[in-house]
Amino acid sequence: MQNLLPEPPATLLPADEKAAAALAEAERDDTDEAYAEVAGHFPAYSAAWATLASRSLAEGKFVTAYAYARTGYHRGLDQLRRSGWKGHGPVPWSHEPNRGFLRSLHALSRSADEIGESDEAARCAQFLRDCDPAAGDALSGA
Repeated sequence: MQNLLPEPPATLLPADEKAAAALAEAERDDTDEAYAEVAGHFPAYSAAWATLASRSLAEGKFVTAYAYARTGYHRGLDQLRRSGWKGHGPVPWSHEPNRGFLRSLHALSRSADEIGESDEAARCAQFLRDCDPAAGDALSGA
């Protein structure tokens, strides 16, 4: 059966140049404290939370990773909704400002799996692919 309704337009989050510059500066330090400072100064900036989540996953700190990822995910959902997203439709990986949300969603799936929340892990993995299959491929190394 063919869907006759058009797909909603892609949602493109606005860039936050100050937060991006702060994150780039934190990358030069490359410490949890530097990234946490960015998240504290720019709490709506999902990329900072995604970075903290990824670092925690790599260190085996799965509950911490889950908390960081969930924060980045929810802050990203807030921004998506403010940008006109209605709960479905593409969120392209190719648009750099979307990547913090998508990375947070990926980290949430991974950390949920690590703490035994397999249903949530599967939902988040599917949501990531629904947003943009390219995001799932890029983040899973496919």
